[in-house]
Amino acid sequence: MHRIMLVDDEESILKSLRRTILHSMIDCEIEYYTDPVVALKRAAITPFELFLSDFRMPHMTGVEFLTEIKDIQPESIRIILSGYNDINACKDGINKAQIYRFLSKPWQNDELILTIEQALSHRAVIVENRILADELREQRAKLNLQKNIIETACLLHPELFKVDRDETGAIIIHDHMLRN
Repeated sequence: MHRIMLVDDEESILKSLRRTILHSMIDCEIEYYTDPVVALKRAAITPFELFLSDFRMPHMTGVEFLTEIKDIQPESIRIILSGYNDINACKDGINKAQIYRFLSKPWQNDELILTIEQALSHRAVIVENRILADELREQRAKLNLQKNIIETACLLHPELFKVDRDETGAIIIHDHMLRN
């Protein structure tokens, strides 16, 4: 189940967004807030995969809100919904909050749903890559430990690691090696 948070100071917008998303996406849980400060408090204790925020709100801008969200939940996807075309705000959003995408008001339902689906897929890849990278680091650490153990054993008991080979490179096993 995908967890999505919507933040806009207009409750009618929130209800419309929620209705649109729930109508098209069955596997999601949506919470919505008119106050970004309250939303931040909720985000501090509950993980969300995606945050969709209005750009202009009374207590803070959407970029400010999503910048704080990035610090709280760095793997979340952050989207701005705005009725204003401000290139500096777009640049700020991308640079500070690492906004995944900007959507314009009024939005197109199909574009909204497609953006959310793509964003959630993108996040899934990011999370999977992090998990795989963590596993790889863990495996490398184990291999390094094993390598150190073998190198130490080679130094302490070199006779155990001596291998005789014939002219073709095949390992020669002597009769005394087969006896206990």
